[in-house]
Amino acid sequence: MKIGITCYPTYGGSGAVATELGLELARRGHEIHFITYASPFRLRGYAEGVYFHEVDTRMGRYPLFDHFPYTLALASKQHEVAMRERLDVLHVHYAVPHATTAYLAREMLEGQWPLKVITTLHGTDITLVGQESSFYAITKFSIERSDAVTAVSNFLRDETHRAFGCGTCDIRAIPNFVNLAEYRPAVDGRCEGLAPDDHRILTHVSNFREVKRVRDVIRVFARVRRAMPATLLMVGDGPDRTDAENEARELGVSEDVRFLGRLDTVANLLQSTDLFILPSQTESFGLAALEAMACGAPVVATRAGGLPEVVDDGVDGILEPVGSVEAMGRRAVELLRDPARHAEMRAAAIARAHDFSADRIVPMYEALYHEVLG
Repeated sequence: MKIGITCYPTYGGSGAVATELGLELARRGHEIHFITYASPFRLRGYAEGVYFHEVDTRMGRYPLFDHFPYTLALASKQHEVAMRERLDVLHVHYAVPHATTAYLAREMLEGQWPLKVITTLHGTDITLVGQESSFYAITKFSIERSDAVTAVSNFLRDETHRAFGCGTCDIRAIPNFVNLAEYRPAVDGRCEGLAPDDHRILTHVSNFREVKRVRDVIRVFARVRRAMPATLLMVGDGPDRTDAENEARELGVSEDVRFLGRLDTVANLLQSTDLFILPSQTESFGLAALEAMACGAPVVATRAGGLPEVVDDGVDGILEPVGSVEAMGRRAVELLRDPARHAEMRAAAIARAHDFSADRIVPMYEALYHEVLG
């Protein structure tokens, strides 16, 4: 099949999943065309069967446009690529505005080429952005006009039905997946230089938005640091980074917190991690948690959104209510002080990650493509 993929190319779960899906599909013999304004951050160099089509945003200043109309440029590019490359499917990730632009591209192709549109919902496009009054009607319309709709968790599927009704659309849950060839336990021990040899390593990876509650990450770590030598790796960047840095200084742990910024590759850090901290307000799925588990790092997270579909409390990780930093810190310390229990939970996390391997999940998308194409 020839499959077009549109996603946000920047740091975040939806772009990561969309890119990894495209790469996996290419390995299975499909032809993949990424259509977006920049090369996706996980598209590293040449990959056989994978092509990138950049949406031109360099239009000169025009007095009627205070803001460049990217959505129209994207729809036009999707139409152009679909027509020229004879795409079978246009798979868009994140509803706003990609489901809308895909609908426009398909309508423009009517009578010329039978393009099918599949929309995958990832989280804040439904729980936050899509429910804004300015976007609600167009988000609902675009979802309902897609040829098929998927959500990355049962939680998100149910939330979409609750928020939008979508009585005419059959939303099916296809979970996120992990590339076990890249995200796997370390074979040579942890990376040198990350922390002193006697320190436990805790890690957090996110886009540092409000929903990630990065100050809670620092607060949980401070409770661990009081109990034992430890280092916290903060990977990513975003609007709440300054708040996290200030919290580390106020709690007196800044010397043991390393803000590493955005990194394209984090597998080696996760392989060196003893505990992964994800105290989010909500997560539609929790891809970062899954990738950590695949590397052998148990997760300390919140019992919110789709996280309970990934993490089994007390088996392969720890779940507590949102904001329960005392409980998270206490249970993290108890686990790190019990090597045998930590080893059991580490093994369980690795085993659980195999339930979400690419070999299990990607065929679900292939089956959906065939179903939509008839």
